[in-house]
Amino acid sequence: MSTINNHISYIEFKAKDLEAVKTFYAAVFNWTFKDYGPTYASFSNSGLAGGFEQAEDAITNGALVVLYHEDLEQIKDKVIRFKGRISKEIFSFPGGSRFHFLDPSGNELAVWSDK
Repeated sequence: MSTINNHISYIEFKAKDLEAVKTFYAAVFNWTFKDYGPTYASFSNSGLAGGFEQAEDAITNGALVVLYHEDLEQIKDKVIRFKGRISKEIFSFPGGSRFHFLDPSGNELAVWSDK
């Protein structure tokens, strides 16, 4: 499946214990996992690509919806122009880059690109 601008591409959850959450989702829903170091694991076989990030702080909203856009600077400028707030500046990770933003209601989402 190809990535399409402005579509939900990925969902990321927080987890206190990565091993426990992987065991749970594998046993209950047959999800499979790929580890990216000690604090991150992606999952597949779930209907939508996603991952779990280890969190030390209390988890209040453990889901992060991640949209795709090939031009992060362009879409970041548009987020700001329409009253969104940047909560995490553009950063790189294995496979691409992304930034986080808050919509006018305070919901945090992210936009990533492989470009």
